[in-house]
Amino acid sequence: MQRDVTAHLTLDVTTPATLALAVAVSDGYGVGPGPGRATGVAGSSYENLTVTRDGEPVTVEEVQDENGTLLHVVRAQPGRLVVDYAAHLDGRHPDPVTPAPTTGQRLRFLRPSRYCESDSLAPTAAAEFAGLSGVDLLAGVSSWVGTRLSYVPGSSLPTDGAVRTLLARQGVCRDFAHLVVALLRALDVPARLVSVYAPGLDPMDFHAVAEAYVDGGWHVVDATTLAPRSSLIRIATGADASDTAFLSVYGGRATLAELEVTAVVDDLPSDDVRELVRLG
Repeated sequence: MQRDVTAHLTLDVTTPATLALAVAVSDGYGVGPGPGRATGVAGSSYENLTVTRDGEPVTVEEVQDENGTLLHVVRAQPGRLVVDYAAHLDGRHPDPVTPAPTTGQRLRFLRPSRYCESDSLAPTAAAEFAGLSGVDLLAGVSSWVGTRLSYVPGSSLPTDGAVRTLLARQGVCRDFAHLVVALLRALDVPARLVSVYAPGLDPMDFHAVAEAYVDGGWHVVDATTLAPRSSLIRIATGADASDTAFLSVYGGRATLAELEVTAVVDDLPSDDVRELVRLG
């Protein structure tokens, strides 16, 4: 499997700000860790990241958060900031984020979180999915959410959580994922949110899916069914969207003027919600 992804962001920085970008593919895809990720080549997979302000190169600091997400931090002065990222992935690789959660991670991904109010949805989950487990549970939750929500761009607010999404019966990918995560946690299944590059997605953008820990591994649940799960590429991982934003601005002001994302694969695979699929 050959996959190519790009992200282009243009931002107008009006006051000095610290920007945290989550656009790079997760460590473990064979592009090489550390500072060399920005320009290096590891095997036949590679990536490149450039950041400029008014046409001049800007220093970028690479850090890894507690969930394994690679963040690129920019301390930006006022001006027009342009971010360009590209990566080529040759083949599928082992799950780039530790497949077996520690006890602390398991507990974290079982608790309610800001956008995944699993405690409020516990009665609904118990009533709808009684007796299901493993792959049958994941398929059941995916189909249930997918048939009860309509995918409507612009229909939700960035502050909407799973409960409001269920009441509204519509949303975008992150809303679908939040509801899936909340229902699974309510059934004592560790679940988390993942932002991904998604070959086959239309319209193309960053995409959000859920991951659930069943049968000894983290498996993808995407109730939107908008892109085949085996082609997805992990970017950021967390309890919910508060951990996985592609751009966060601190201590100043920056406005997103342009965003363009591409993700292609040499042969788009088929998908079946009744099968367990891992990112790789």
